Amino acid sequence: MPAQRLSMRKIKEVLRLCWAQGLSKRKTARSCGISRPAVDEYLRRAETAGLSWPLPAELDDGTLEQLLFPAAPTLPAPVRGLPDWSTINRELKRKGVTLFLLWQEYRAQHPQGYQYSWFCEHYRAWQGRLDVVMRQDHRAGEKLFVDYAGQTVPVVDRLTGELREAEIFVAVLGASNYTYAEATWTQGLADWIGSHQRTFTFLGGVPELVVPDFVPGNRIGLMRPSSLCG
Repeated sequence: MPAQRLSMRKIKEVLRLCWAQGLSKRKTARSCGISRPAVDEYLRRAETAGLSWPLPAELDDGTLEQLLFPAAPTLPAPVRGLPDWSTINRELKRKGVTLFLLWQEYRAQHPQGYQYSWFCEHYRAWQGRLDVVMRQDHRAGEKLFVDYAGQTVPVVDRLTGELREAEIFVAVLGASNYTYAEATWTQGLADWIGSHQRTFTFLGGVPELVVPDFVPGNRIGLMRPSSLCG
């Protein structure tokens, strides 16, 4: 769930672009100035509420908001079940474990438990109290953090049936967490540089600094984008 809820007018626009105009979620996100996960969330809520396009003419903004964001049942915390945040934090360090997966396990144990948005919000609040010294502030456009994901993705050639493992390159802007990811066959220098060039094209510009975890064959801390653009 996005950190700040959109106005009903903006949410209607999301539904209209996706359902009436047939725009992809990525294009809808760009048009509305929001993230693609936010588009996913609003569509999911609308589908759960049984809505379709066009929305009923008699559906005012107040009623729409109640349908999309129903009040949580007033169950006491012991009935809902409170997550063990320290265990969750420890499990997140394991390869392939995500917060969504841990929430699903929590809800399996506590069917009347809290929703995913509450789960994320309270985990991050708990995590934020662990070590405030490590908290960093980033200026918009200043730093782009890049790395390869720990896991590869299997790709099957539909003609030969050959299975190959693709590397996942990820780039994240420090201030906004705006993310670009792509798959390449290797972590070699050519793929490494190519991924950066495609990232800059996707972002429509370059940051002041690129902060990699590593560069193939040369561990460093910071790079100027000009060194990657040929």
